[in-house]
Amino acid sequence: MAYAAFALGKRGFMFTQLNPTLPLHVLGKGNGYALGLIDYGQEHHLIWVTALDSGEIWCAPNPEVRMLANWTMGRPVNPLVAAARATRDEPPAELCTDCRTAAAQC
Repeated sequence: MAYAAFALGKRGFMFTQLNPTLPLHVLGKGNGYALGLIDYGQEHHLIWVTALDSGEIWCAPNPEVRMLANWTMGRPVNPLVAAARATRDEPPAELCTDCRTAAAQC
């Protein structure tokens, strides 16, 4: 994985650009890709700079971030991500059954 890291300021926080980006889920916001990490030091959570599938950019603290499932690595769906998907709104009624099923699996 290639990355760029920058230490800035007197307190020396670190920004790390992720390349490639990492697919993840931000609790309460949705799926997206981590573009970078901000590390303010040992007394702080890592901050994930994330581009959500909705197009929004959020900086999410580490406790709110979950990796997405990856069956090739044996990583199942995280229970908190599954619960978030189960409680979100239904897709619009004009979608066909196949599209509603596909949207529910995202």
